Amino acid sequence: MASNMHVVMLPWSAFGHIIPFFQLSVALAKAGVRVSLVSTPRNIQRLPKPPLNLSSMIKLVELPFPMMEEGKILPEGAEATVDLPFEKIQYLKVAFDLLQQPFEQYVADASPDWIIVDFFPHWVAEICREYGVPLVFFSVLSASTVAFLGRVDGGRPSRRRSAESMMSPPEWITFPSSVAFKGFEVKALNYGDTTDEASGTSAAARYAKIVDASQAVAVRSCVEFEGEYLNVFGNLMGKPVIPVGLLPPEKPPEETETRDSLWEENFKWLNKQKPKTVVFVGFGSEYELTKDQVHEIAYGLELSELPFLWSLRKPNWAVEDDDALPSGFRDRTFGRGIVYIGWAPQMEILAHPSIGGSLFHSGWGSIIETLQFGHCLVVLPFIYDQGLNARLVVEKGLAVEIERGRDGSFSREDIAKSLRFAMVSEEGEKLRMRAREAAAIFGDTKLHQDHYIGGFVQYLKNGLAKQR
Repeated sequence: MASNMHVVMLPWSAFGHIIPFFQLSVALAKAGVRVSLVSTPRNIQRLPKPPLNLSSMIKLVELPFPMMEEGKILPEGAEATVDLPFEKIQYLKVAFDLLQQPFEQYVADASPDWIIVDFFPHWVAEICREYGVPLVFFSVLSASTVAFLGRVDGGRPSRRRSAESMMSPPEWITFPSSVAFKGFEVKALNYGDTTDEASGTSAAARYAKIVDASQAVAVRSCVEFEGEYLNVFGNLMGKPVIPVGLLPPEKPPEETETRDSLWEENFKWLNKQKPKTVVFVGFGSEYELTKDQVHEIAYGLELSELPFLWSLRKPNWAVEDDDALPSGFRDRTFGRGIVYIGWAPQMEILAHPSIGGSLFHSGWGSIIETLQFGHCLVVLPFIYDQGLNARLVVEKGLAVEIERGRDGSFSREDIAKSLRFAMVSEEGEKLRMRAREAAAIFGDTKLHQDHYIGGFVQYLKNGLAKQR
């Protein structure tokens, strides 16, 4: 047991980062490590409750959300990227940087043995030096993504000369790989724009400073799925790269209390469907689909003639819930599909025996959640690392990616064709078989907890022994 060890964690204020840090906290606590996970109040309040048997090992620490200067003020309660339109996220970065002083005070008071951070708070490097606390950088991205991005030297990715270079695998990936961005994705990333408007520090510069100050880099990955990319990333970093496993979320119990009566009705509908026949559709909360995109997806589901359950974030452009959908869509698909506007119990849905596949954005966390149940993947990436993840799961024979135009557009016909290929066609049987086989890796909690988390804890313990 490592119960004398205390680790403090600080993720960036995006739930695609906070949730993996929370899952790592739970995994470390199971291995006997005391963990303090730090964020701002509203983010902490939106996290799941830690398992009761681990409540003494996990402390969720709320640092007050910083007061902002006039002109950079955020809406009340907006403490994470999900709460803001894209153009306002630059001010969230300014607010996050103002956590430096209260976080330093917390470290001074708590005297942790290790600090584990995200790419964003570059100022933690100075705090670690000041208080003599060793630092680990935890990448919530896949090994293939961080290997593709490469080292960061002087605030810029090394050996990257142009936006065009991001559209093919880099020279340091010496095996056949299709992991690269498409043209419309590079354009959306604003590659080459190195400085954040409001905070004055680029993401690459932050990443470079954190990695340089870290004793090791932990990655949410495993050798069984991404061994070749982990090797590349390890060679690039020049310091220990430690896979901590995939951190699969706990599978929900057979009988779960759903959040409201409407979800009870939705699960009753799922109970009536044949096993592995329903497509779960969800594009998360970080990206707002345009009206054209929502409508093409809707028409594609209609054309596919497959049963579906779609969890749709209500777009800002829709006044009422049903304004988000094409006219008459609910009537035409009545009995065959359900659209639920708002939050959905995703893990309970994916665990249901009637679900057979998922049409989604290919976020790394959602890939892990879906493949632990052996569902086939139909991927339609929109932002950040989603395109790279999509290429990875297609490369592994686990997914079909929706065809896109040069501008990123897609058609209802391609949605329908891809869904039918993955879910029911004879040609798609190999894909479905591989997805079922992948569940043996993605759902192996013993592998991820005992082997990978166990190995990471041993590294942390050995590091402390050397310091002492």
